[in-house]
Amino acid sequence: MSLSILLLISAVILFAAYKLYGGFVYKKFGLDDSRKAPSHLLRDGVDYEPSKPIVVLGHHFASIAGAGPIVGPIIAVTFGWIPAVIWILVGGIFFGAVHDLGSMAASLRTDGKSIGIIIRNQIGAKGKQLFVLFSFSTLILVIGVFSDIIAKTFVANPGVASASIFFIGLALAFGYVNRLVGSKTLSFVILTIVGVILMYYFVYLGTQLPFVLDYNIWILVLLGYAFVASVTPVSLLLQPRDYLNSYLLYGMMIAAVVGVFVANPEIEMSTQIQASSDSLGYVFPVLFVTIACGAISGFHSLVASGTTSKQLDKESDAKIVGFGGMLIESFLAIISVGAVVVLSRTEYMERLTSEGPVSLFSTGLGGMIASLGVSEPFAIGFVALTVSAFALTTLDTCTRLARFTLQEYFEDMPQPAAQVLAKNRYISTFIVVILSILLLLSGEFSTLWPIFGSANQLLAALALLTIAVWLIKKNIPATFVTIPMFFMFTVTLASLGLFAWKNYQEKGYVLALIAALLFVLAISLIFLAFKSLKAEAKEPAKAL
Repeated sequence: MSLSILLLISAVILFAAYKLYGGFVYKKFGLDDSRKAPSHLLRDGVDYEPSKPIVVLGHHFASIAGAGPIVGPIIAVTFGWIPAVIWILVGGIFFGAVHDLGSMAASLRTDGKSIGIIIRNQIGAKGKQLFVLFSFSTLILVIGVFSDIIAKTFVANPGVASASIFFIGLALAFGYVNRLVGSKTLSFVILTIVGVILMYYFVYLGTQLPFVLDYNIWILVLLGYAFVASVTPVSLLLQPRDYLNSYLLYGMMIAAVVGVFVANPEIEMSTQIQASSDSLGYVFPVLFVTIACGAISGFHSLVASGTTSKQLDKESDAKIVGFGGMLIESFLAIISVGAVVVLSRTEYMERLTSEGPVSLFSTGLGGMIASLGVSEPFAIGFVALTVSAFALTTLDTCTRLARFTLQEYFEDMPQPAAQVLAKNRYISTFIVVILSILLLLSGEFSTLWPIFGSANQLLAALALLTIAVWLIKKNIPATFVTIPMFFMFTVTLASLGLFAWKNYQEKGYVLALIAALLFVLAISLIFLAFKSLKAEAKEPAKAL
């Protein structure tokens, strides 16, 4: 079978799903442009800022993607490429896209607030406190890990560091000029064309002007940048940087697809399915935890309800940004699988162990892009740089999300100190950065990271639970949400149980205890949700 056939079939399925199932889900959520979006009602020029759909899609896609839809699918091919492809398509359409659009829709109807506040309104204050503490801890872990990854990348490849710095400067200039020219379509199109051309030029310029700093200094620089990105008006830095960066990923995906059709490689990997792996465990539940981004990822709910919902110009934009953005990510995950299925299984396993998934992806995709006439080393370097650029996007978005989460945790508390944290974005961001530095200094981030996959999918299950409760309380049939919700809880609880037992046997008591606590957290929130629904049954239904 030709790889081009796999890509074509996947693209047709995802496009049809957007038009058909996306329309069905959109109607179920009852989104309506007659209602003013929070970006207009609460516009503050910092977090709430109505923006063009293509700009918000760029921000959202850049924030949710990162390296997730590349690393996870390539590792999961260990079980076989067929189950990986099936889970990406089924998960992306019926799980992830519903999860992302649902998180966005519920947030739009809750003043653009995050899942934590939606849980408070639908499940209760105790549920909110448990969820916010969990999601905040997860975000601090992500900030710490990605700071470490990016700093090491910059030390190993100073050209990537230079290009990233140039991108930030370009984003500031783009954001400033865009604020000056306003909403004129022609001006924005011209500005975008100039911005994209300069961005691709900076990819080349970065290789010519490498910027060298030591690891510890890079950590401080990166977290200093994350602080600035968190408190700066979203339209000045975060949004334009993500929007322009998205064209890097779009460009890479388009070049890869065209390269595949030109080179027309065959799928060399066998169709054999492995029920278990010595390094990963059993296909269930590991496959569904390993492929998160690309199928369904709890982190998406934090982005959808944290930054994205505050930027949507109108409610109908949520369909292309939430549902569409997820399906674009699913297609990227299919491309990631395609980068390795052109290898035999033996060669894939050997190279996965020796090179790692990102290098394997860069080499595989770079070789296909090289069929368009560019040099293979340049093509491989371009793919690697694109992946690195999106790791930085994850860092600054997570810092802003952690700031929102901290502020929302304290906003219900009347104490003066709590209100300062709830209202002052500078102090709350400073606390986020300090906690991230302390985590890095402790070195515990590397110990805690193995549990992130299970924690991330628990976030997805809890977000679906919240969306389901929200719909049921509005007397709207929620089967299209509850089915993926029950499946994700099954996956997560099984994964956490196996993870806790494995680490207990290996005397990894800290990780075993954390897994057990997350297991209890899931059960507690399920109990609180049913308790809330039971109480709601005694009251008349509310309008959506």
